[in-house]
Amino acid sequence: MRKKMIAGNWKMHKTNAEAVRLVTQLRRMLEKKPARKTEVVVCPPFTALVPVAELLKGSKIQLGAQNIFWEEEGAFTGEVSARMVKSAGAKYVIIGHSERRRYFKEDENIINKKIRLALKNKLRVIHCVGETLEEREHNLTQDIIINQLEWGLKGFTADDFKRIVIAYEPVWAIGTGKTATPEQAQEVHAFIREILNTLYGSQVGTRITILYGGSVKPENAAGLLSQPDVDGALVGGACLNARSFFQIIQASEGA
Repeated sequence: MRKKMIAGNWKMHKTNAEAVRLVTQLRRMLEKKPARKTEVVVCPPFTALVPVAELLKGSKIQLGAQNIFWEEEGAFTGEVSARMVKSAGAKYVIIGHSERRRYFKEDENIINKKIRLALKNKLRVIHCVGETLEEREHNLTQDIIINQLEWGLKGFTADDFKRIVIAYEPVWAIGTGKTATPEQAQEVHAFIREILNTLYGSQVGTRITILYGGSVKPENAAGLLSQPDVDGALVGGACLNARSFFQIIQASEGA
C-alpha cells in the first residue's frame, strides 16, 4: 500500500519566532486529532530548521528542507549542503521545485546531482516535476514530464526509489490561485506511474508516492486527494496557516 503524505513548503516565509508559533499550533491540533494514515512534513526556511526540529521532538511530524547544494562542501558562499540540513534535523528535502528551475536555472543534470547527494546523506527526497502553461497549451505536458523523470532520476535503482517521493506541480497552478482539476491531476499522476514503471522497473511507479502541488487549499483538497493516483499534496500558501494546513491533512485522512 502506498504511503499518503501532506508536505508544506513554506518557501521564503516565517522568522524563527513565527515558525515556532506555527509549528506549536500545528502540533497541538495533531495531538488532539492525530493523522493516522498520513505522513506530515513541514519544510521551513534553513534559518528555522533547528528551532522547528526541537519543537518536533516526540511528535510524528517530519522535518524537511527546501533545497540543498549539489556538492558535499567547499567554497560556495551562501549555499547549504545535504550534510548540514541532515545535521539540523531534516529527514526530507525538496529538489527540483519549479521556482528553483525558473529563478536559479537548475536543469536536470543539477537536479540529478542533488538527489544523489541527498540519498547518500540518508535524506528522503521530494522530487518536483511539472509543465508551464505554455507547454501545456502546446500539448507538451507528457514530453516535459518524461524528460524530467528520465534525466532527473537517471542512474537510480529500485532501492533508491524507496526514499523518493514525486510531486507533480503544474507550474501554471503554483501561487496563481489556479488549480488543475481532479481529473487533470489524476491523468498526469497515472502517466507518471506508467513512465516510472517503464523506465525503472515494473514496481517503481506502482509503489511510489506521488503528491499534487499547485494552489492546494482546504476547499479543493478533498476532490484532489480522492483521485486513485493522488497520494497527497505538496502545499504552498495554505501551509503558512496552521488551521488551513490541518484541514488539508484531515482531507487526506478522509480520502
